[in-house]
Amino acid sequence: MISCKNATELMSQKLDRRLSLGERLRLRLHLFICIGCRNTLKQFRFLREAVRRHPWKF
Repeated sequence: MISCKNATELMSQKLDRRLSLGERLRLRLHLFICIGCRNTLKQFRFLREAVRRHPWKF
């Protein structure tokens, strides 16, 4: 079982690269039992989508 800190690191890395099978399984197991990390993942997804949709004009 991974810690919340490790799960958060994997969630962040998932935005930049494809996780290995082992990493994906460990993260899924952790997310299954940890509501706090599920909420963190939702926040990461929300922020990624907000940045994607923002009309960047400088």
